[in-house]
Amino acid sequence: MELTVGEIIGNFILVTGSILVLYLLLRKFAWGAISGILEERSAKIANDINKAEEARQTAEDLAKAREEELDGAKQEASQIITNAKDLGQAKGEKIVAEATEEASRLKDKAQSDIAQSQLEAVASVKGEMSDLTVLLAEKILGTKLDKDAQSQLIDSYLDDLGEA
Repeated sequence: MELTVGEIIGNFILVTGSILVLYLLLRKFAWGAISGILEERSAKIANDINKAEEARQTAEDLAKAREEELDGAKQEASQIITNAKDLGQAKGEKIVAEATEEASRLKDKAQSDIAQSQLEAVASVKGEMSDLTVLLAEKILGTKLDKDAQSQLIDSYLDDLGEA
C-alpha cells in the first residue's frame, strides 16, 4: 500500500484545511471564552497573592503591637514590683520606728516608775528611821522631844548617814 504523491498532497491539503477550519472555529467561538477564563484565573491568582500579602502585613503589625503591649506590661509589672518593694520598705521602717518609739516610751515610763519607787522607799525609810531615832533619843535622854527638836535631830542623823 503505497501512497502516491497525489494522495500525499491531497491528504496534506485535507489535514491542513481541517486544522485551519478548526483553528478558525476555535478562534471565533472558544478563544474569547478561553482567554476570559485565563484572564479571570490570572486576576484571581493576583488577588489571592495581594490578599495573602495584606494578611501577612496585618499579622506582622499585630505581632509588633502585641510585642509592644507585652513590653509595656513588663514595664508596668516592674514598676508595680518596685513600688511594692518601696512601700514594704517604708512600712517596715515605719513599724521599726514605731516599735523603737514604743520601747523608748516604755523605758522612760519604767525609769520614771523606778525613780518614784526609790523616792517612796527613801521617804518610807526616812519615816521609819525618824521614828526609830526619836525612840532611841528618848531612851537615851529619857525625855520626850518636841516636834522641832525631833525634826532637827532626824535631819542631822540622816545627813550623817548620807555622808558615811
